[in-house]
Amino acid sequence: MSESTSTTAAVAGAATGTEQALRPHAENAFAAELAALAAADDRPRPARWNLSPWAVATYLLGGTLPDGTVVTPKYVGPRRIVEVAVTTLATDRALLLLGVPGTAKTWVSEHLAAAVSGDSTLLVQGTAGTPEEAIRYGWNYAQLLTHGPSRNALVPSPVMRAMAEGRIARVEELTRIPADVQDTLITILSEKTLPIPELGTETQAVRGFNLIATANDRDRGVNDLSSALRRRFNTVVLPLPATAEDEVDIVSRRVDQIGLSLDLPAAPQGADEIRRVVTVFRELRGGITEDGRTKVKSPSGTLSTAEAISVVTNGLALAAHFGDGVLRAGDVAAGILGAVVRDPAADRLVWQEYLETVVRERDGWKDFYRACREVSV
Repeated sequence: MSESTSTTAAVAGAATGTEQALRPHAENAFAAELAALAAADDRPRPARWNLSPWAVATYLLGGTLPDGTVVTPKYVGPRRIVEVAVTTLATDRALLLLGVPGTAKTWVSEHLAAAVSGDSTLLVQGTAGTPEEAIRYGWNYAQLLTHGPSRNALVPSPVMRAMAEGRIARVEELTRIPADVQDTLITILSEKTLPIPELGTETQAVRGFNLIATANDRDRGVNDLSSALRRRFNTVVLPLPATAEDEVDIVSRRVDQIGLSLDLPAAPQGADEIRRVVTVFRELRGGITEDGRTKVKSPSGTLSTAEAISVVTNGLALAAHFGDGVLRAGDVAAGILGAVVRDPAADRLVWQEYLETVVRERDGWKDFYRACREVSV
């Protein structure tokens, strides 16, 4: 088969769904669970919701259905937080998921949209360059120049489509969007309508529409929400994992999911290293050791759960391709160094002090200490 022929075949396969996506959308990856929940769900459902609020919460938090189907947890944390988030979407208030980086805001947002609407793809990714058109609508300029303003020339944004179809729209990193663009959401969220003055008409939201936004206030270069816009949201703060056990569980589950799509070894083979990575991150993040006896300095980075997942996944790839397939200290050492040392001067001193005063003296961590020392020199 020629190169051009194989490329064409690959594109065709992706278009027809015969090729496995690297990261399937939540509604595809967990289609069986969603279908089982829908079949077992006999509770009232808001207009255009695929599941009842109870079933949406069960989808996120996990559980066992009457037919024996096991619903895997998508979020490990306080149940009340999920219940408040779900019920917010059943009201006329939009939902703002707030938290430090790495607290699963995007993950929760995606799964909420998948469970409620069966579609998590109506997404606006917030950046410093996000234009107003990304939230409202744009134009097909070929059509516009040829025929003038018309519905055929209008290109609806994901938010506009969600309004017209009664679905959930998502806006990621809302505080990274310029303030004047953020405020285009005010009319949408308060009046539930999107004016189109060029056509002398509007798009009104139908029942089932709502919006989930995510934001954090730790990153530099963010734009604070105006008080008018913030009032349109019900804010739910997603905390860091409460315990080391919770965080180990989150990292293990997520690494298993990522590893499965990449044909990497199962994470339980490296359970000890996952616990070490989580312990290091929690101690440096909190400024004190697990036993509460030793204070340590914290580096400039956030050392989030998401970064721990990345470190372990990279370590598994090293173990699979350059080792014996079992996750060991040497596989995660370089990843930890990269996550901790963001400022080459200050953070390196913090890391070296932590290695010498905490890791070196810890029973059973000699191999970890040696591996970290080797990559830190």
